[in-house]
Amino acid sequence: MADAKVGNKKQLQNRKKSAVKATRVAARRRVINLRLMKAMKDALKDIEKLVKAKKLAEGAKLLPVAQAAIDKAAKVGVIKPNKAARMKSAVAKTVS
Repeated sequence: MADAKVGNKKQLQNRKKSAVKATRVAARRRVINLRLMKAMKDALKDIEKLVKAKKLAEGAKLLPVAQAAIDKAAKVGVIKPNKAARMKSAVAKTVS
């Protein structure tokens, strides 16, 4: 099997079209999933910083943003629904 360079991706010449397309789709989905995960983690980190600084009121204002980010990640399947519920519960508990 000879390797062929397509763009900057190394692909085998005898791969089926569906496999090549599945690879492209997986790469696109990975970027979307990473973006959702980063948004979720960043929102949680922002709240955590405010709680450590004893600014609970400001942390409570960011709570809906964090919960929305967690819900979006769960909706798409980046995290499972039960994990989303546990994360939302934990972050609400830290803010209150």
